[in-house]
Amino acid sequence: MPTYHKPEAKTIQELKDIAHKLRIDSINATQASKSGHPTSCASIAEIMSVLFFNTMRYKLSAPRDPSSDRFILSKGHAAPILYAAWAEAGLFPVGDLMNLRKIDSDLEGHPTPRLNFIDVGTGSLGQGVAVACGMAYVGKNLDKADYRTYVLVGDGESAEGSIWESLHFAGYYKLNNLCVIFDVNRLGQSEATSLQHQMEVYRKRLDAFGFNAIVVDGHDVEELCKAFFEAASTTDRPTAIIAKTYKGKHFPNIEDLENWHGKPLGDAAADVVAHLQKQIRNPGPIALAPPSPQKESAPKVSIKGVELATPPAYQKGEQVATRLAYGTALAKIAMNNDRVIALDGDTKNSTYSDKLRKAFPERFIECFIAEQNLVGVAIGAACRDRTVAFVSTFATFFTRAFDQIRMGAISQTNVNFVGSHCGVSIGEDGPSQMGLEDIAMFRAIPGSTVFYPADAVSTERAVEMAANTPGVCFIRTSRPNTAVIYENNEKFEIGKCKVVKQNANDSVLLIGAGITLYEALKAAEELEKSGIHCRVIDPFTVKPLDQEGIIKHGAQCGGRVVVVEDHYKQGGLGEAVLSALAEQRNFVVKHLGVDKLPRSGPPTVLVDMFGISARSVAAAVQEIIKM
Repeated sequence: MPTYHKPEAKTIQELKDIAHKLRIDSINATQASKSGHPTSCASIAEIMSVLFFNTMRYKLSAPRDPSSDRFILSKGHAAPILYAAWAEAGLFPVGDLMNLRKIDSDLEGHPTPRLNFIDVGTGSLGQGVAVACGMAYVGKNLDKADYRTYVLVGDGESAEGSIWESLHFAGYYKLNNLCVIFDVNRLGQSEATSLQHQMEVYRKRLDAFGFNAIVVDGHDVEELCKAFFEAASTTDRPTAIIAKTYKGKHFPNIEDLENWHGKPLGDAAADVVAHLQKQIRNPGPIALAPPSPQKESAPKVSIKGVELATPPAYQKGEQVATRLAYGTALAKIAMNNDRVIALDGDTKNSTYSDKLRKAFPERFIECFIAEQNLVGVAIGAACRDRTVAFVSTFATFFTRAFDQIRMGAISQTNVNFVGSHCGVSIGEDGPSQMGLEDIAMFRAIPGSTVFYPADAVSTERAVEMAANTPGVCFIRTSRPNTAVIYENNEKFEIGKCKVVKQNANDSVLLIGAGITLYEALKAAEELEKSGIHCRVIDPFTVKPLDQEGIIKHGAQCGGRVVVVEDHYKQGGLGEAVLSALAEQRNFVVKHLGVDKLPRSGPPTVLVDMFGISARSVAAAVQEIIKM
């Protein structure tokens, strides 16, 4: 290990002074906004001072420079001191801190990437370590760069299981470029934390998870300097700095007391600020300059214009599961761009993401059965446009990571999610494995795109489009084989449906997606024998839905529409269609979907039992014609 050189006394004092200035900034900002968390800021003042003015290497001129160190404030409610650190470093005027939480200011109550120095939104607790793991994994294994990743975690949020999923991941992959800092200030929001100041318990737990665990006095800048040096010098594992701190440190009559969480100091502010100012030895401008990156170590990369290396190559009528076509397409776009990566949660031989693993093992990240961490790692991996990330598992398992996904949208992530094994059509595995809420979940994400391809050709094109589409994308794939219905050169567009069967005499419009598109086609063929003609469309994307196309084709079919989906009725394709037609006159819609708890059984039996088979579609057509 390199030799540690203690900072000069002058530097130590300057770091102490900066910590107090950050406290004062946090008090002033929260006083101005009449809300915020000054006591939570006070417990990490020395940590922030040492990180931003002695340890981290970054460019003020380019806060998201790919070679700079990363910092994630997992306890996002301490945002005022993070803003203060960047302001005191010189990124923007300290006076701007008085705009905290104002409607026209990007200095929001919790950090978001509206600010150019924030990579991800935080504040929903328990997520920062996963994001940091993604950043560190990419830095170590893909960028092979010397930037380091730091994440600051509150002791209260360490009760979240997602934190320990991520710590396991970091230890397993020996992310020696990752440093997790625990702010053990003893107090939660409503009472003391479960472990309070049992520092040895924290140390043993983190040691067991494969970390170099260091317990420090979190208010001693010299101890912190030494600990961060040791972290940077540890080459065989990640480091956890477990800092014993006090909420409201150096706030007279407030320090370490309950009932101050999330409250500005009010009438006590002036006295506290006066006390803090007396602690500052050098009240003038900060003399320490933030450390800069030693070199441009991160390679230049491009994640634009991702394409399939070869076009789809299927025979019409060939039976191919869309989950298999996803794996094929994933490997193809990975051939085209070396920044395409795949992440999975131990389902790779079912989702077929293992096709990328076999072709490019260095670009596959196995996250095991820990979906919250899986999503968080992907969000971190995609930060600063370092990768094109595809995350796959059974569609239903994304529900347990919904908070991470919605925070991904707040973080302006471009991660692509692929959910297989959707609907009752998976069969015998039963309801615990059936994705029946996933479309509703992803439709609710702001700015999301929801693909629901029906065959192998459209699936490959959906993967290609998702790789180039901003925001959260979700591709819903199916377990059963489905016939190829599109030519290999078929053109697809986001928000544009495909008409797969039509006749000038069509009297009903049928809308299906995935396996139910084929049930609609079967019903249309049977009904045609009795003289009833139905038009059938494939929406391709459920969000955005082709409202114009549905209105046009629905009107041409006399305003009669039947929607059939392998999803719960709430929030899925049917409600998307109903929303599209809400302001239209002279339309009537029959909506077929799963409306009760399903069970195990053969796929075809279940599809019929739950009213989404061709037989049910034909019956709905007969009913709607009589209306």
